[in-house]
Amino acid sequence: MSTYIEQFPEEARIVRLAFFTSFAALAVGAALGLIQVLHRVDVVRFIDSAKYYDVLTLHGVLLVITFTIFFLVGIFTWAVTTSLDRSLGNIRFTQTWYGLMTLGTVLAAIPMVGGLIDSIEMSAAVLFTFYAPMQAHPLFYLGLAVFVVGTWLAGVDWFTTWWSWKQDNPGERIPLPTFMVLTTMIFWYLSSIGVAASILLFLLPWSLGIVDQVNALLTRTLFWYFGHAVVYFWLMPAYMMWYIMLPKISGGKLFSDPLARVVFVLFLVLSTPTGIHHQYLDPGIAEGFKFMAMVNTMFLLLPSLLTAFTVVASMEHGARQRGGSGYFGWLRALPWRDPVFTGMALAGLMFAAAAFSGMVNAGMNINYLVHNTWWVVGHFHLTVGTAVALTFMAVSYWFLPQITGKKLWGKSVALAQVVLWFVGMTFMSNAMHRSGLAGMPRRTAEPQYRNFEFEMAAGSLGELNAQVVLGGILLFVSTLLFVLVVVMTVLGDKAEPGTLPANEYADTLSGPEDSPKVLDNLKLWTAIAVILVILAYALPLASIISRGGVFGPGVGTYPMVVETLQVIAQTAADTVVGVTH
Repeated sequence: MSTYIEQFPEEARIVRLAFFTSFAALAVGAALGLIQVLHRVDVVRFIDSAKYYDVLTLHGVLLVITFTIFFLVGIFTWAVTTSLDRSLGNIRFTQTWYGLMTLGTVLAAIPMVGGLIDSIEMSAAVLFTFYAPMQAHPLFYLGLAVFVVGTWLAGVDWFTTWWSWKQDNPGERIPLPTFMVLTTMIFWYLSSIGVAASILLFLLPWSLGIVDQVNALLTRTLFWYFGHAVVYFWLMPAYMMWYIMLPKISGGKLFSDPLARVVFVLFLVLSTPTGIHHQYLDPGIAEGFKFMAMVNTMFLLLPSLLTAFTVVASMEHGARQRGGSGYFGWLRALPWRDPVFTGMALAGLMFAAAAFSGMVNAGMNINYLVHNTWWVVGHFHLTVGTAVALTFMAVSYWFLPQITGKKLWGKSVALAQVVLWFVGMTFMSNAMHRSGLAGMPRRTAEPQYRNFEFEMAAGSLGELNAQVVLGGILLFVSTLLFVLVVVMTVLGDKAEPGTLPANEYADTLSGPEDSPKVLDNLKLWTAIAVILVILAYALPLASIISRGGVFGPGVGTYPMVVETLQVIAQTAADTVVGVTH
């Protein structure tokens, strides 16, 4: 067997470009993250507090959009071509969607960076959650729209490649990696409709002055229609790596191909109708709709639990193949000195902790205690910041030789890097969660208020701030080590033929022949997903529009509150007058 670059040289070039773009976003985003950490705890302040929100926006967009999705398109291109053993249909079309994603990133970055430079009169300090009433420069919204279109075209590329394969292989089951790619992209098409509508119909015309106002609650709801679903768009490629690469690196086979298919079908069906759980404290949405979102979110625990069982069983199989024995003794037989395995295993362990804090976020009554606190930030640093980011970095150490034809430089440095990330995130996320329980707010450059002290259940605010600083520094150092390994590998000499691992993924103990063919019926699962989305969102959106209009009520920001207070005051005055007389 040969490497990926030998099998698919043109596709390998696209994967390289996607990965390197992703890594550049990671490096810049990590530096901005350290600036934020040092600023919030008032250790070192490189920027004014007013600029903090420009930095926060750039940090969020670069890491949760650019870094994750560029890496995703690289992985998915590899997965489709490798599992189908087939080149993409038209490499120029592939170059087009990569070019659109890059163009969109540049357009959106211009106003984000512009906000940091006083001489440039443009800004996009709207944070990653870019709904109204905060307004960004039109280039920001235009860039996001172009980027999303690029991802849509990437999906078209993979679907047409699969369709061509299907014509040549009638009756064959969809190979597992391609199945994962297709279900993820169907889900992405469905979930990204919300943000596309918000940008194109409301935010972009508003920023251009075509319309005077927008319905803030409507744009907020459309954003969260996408904003929570995008979490699974990041996670599903990480899940794919856990399913098809982690068992192989462990020395064994995937425990169950059918269970893996079930998990991705569940994500397709359940992931989109959950976004309203981010709006539990929004007064414009009825409690019944919020309860439905909570129930839908809790159902998403099932694919995560299935994944934990399947992946751990696969790792145990690999360990026992390597000579491991006993109830827990097999853990010692796993390849802990391999940075690819260790990074992904630690990422999975962190995701288990993230599942706990996620259940707190999803529950309506418990959510009220942590809403808009640093607890939430600690949670998504465990999900996208570790489960996704650490998996992507770890698996990069396997992909780099595949797409460059060069031996990985500094395996021991790579191992130190993934462990350092795990330790750094342990400190930082722990402190964020505990600070959130004390009421420490998120999205602010000045979390300390005058004449007020946060009461900690254990420890002190100084201790938690020290953990955050320590964690932030360790994460930044880990990022530098990652970039060092990547750069030194790319600059290295070509490896001798036959010295690099072959381009393969894990075999299975239970294959697709053991699962019902209905799992591969993508039309059926798409239809069910659409129906669930309609049930979850049709009535809430209709209610919002019926009360406030498509573009807002046309009066003050909160007219309902003002009018209600006026009515109460007038009624009280009339009552007093009546009693007096």
